[in-house]
Amino acid sequence: MSTPTLAARDSATMIRRQLKRLIRYPSMTIQLIITPVILLLVFVYVFGGTLGNGIAGAAGGGRDAYVNYVVPGILLMAAATAATGTAVMVATDMTEGIIARFKTMRIARASVLTGHVVASVIQQLLGMTVLIAIATAIGFRPNATPIEWLATTGMLTLFAVAITWLAVALGLTSQTPEAASNAPMPLILLPFLGSGFVPTDSMPTAIRWFAEYQPFTPIMETIRGLLLGTPIGNSATTATAWCAGIALVSYLWAKNTFNKA
Repeated sequence: MSTPTLAARDSATMIRRQLKRLIRYPSMTIQLIITPVILLLVFVYVFGGTLGNGIAGAAGGGRDAYVNYVVPGILLMAAATAATGTAVMVATDMTEGIIARFKTMRIARASVLTGHVVASVIQQLLGMTVLIAIATAIGFRPNATPIEWLATTGMLTLFAVAITWLAVALGLTSQTPEAASNAPMPLILLPFLGSGFVPTDSMPTAIRWFAEYQPFTPIMETIRGLLLGTPIGNSATTATAWCAGIALVSYLWAKNTFNKA
């Protein structure tokens, strides 16, 4: 077999390993799905009546308007929450010695990290699908065409890949699984400090400046525009550039750290 064929085979083996691991320990997967769902229900039913009235251009206001506004932010929070689990699993592999064992075997070194990334992206997309289904049940009403749904899926997948490589890098640099569980926590907070829950123009000047230029805001605006028809402007280009940049830097960081371990 050629080297690319062997690498693909080893990567497929590592992906199966990670998927079986997720099935064997379903409590983490359930927790990663349940947490964003609870946040969605809390914000829609506790805060939605008030916050929905302040969303500019929202027809009708109230909870019906707010559930449409808030879903993109919750989707990114769901991905960031799942990435935390990935960082923990990578750190666990590093501290338990299985990585050292893999390095003594005739397998492609990149396949170990590829297994973590692909399995995590699958987990994130499944979790986001469940979240969208529940959001639809409580009033989320996107008007996207099939092409716009396909574009939304592509943007969410690109974001998931980027955030997962970052989580892998953080897991590799953490000394313990406990430390790895805390490292990606700021990512979960970024939708709050962006346009995830309220428009940025309602924020104080300093916070608004950060909210408008941090990476999550253009991604949320792109998803919101694709699903609900709101203006996108240059958000799609900015979001794609952010995701590609984060993915590339995180991949190089993870690869360098893994090779030195």
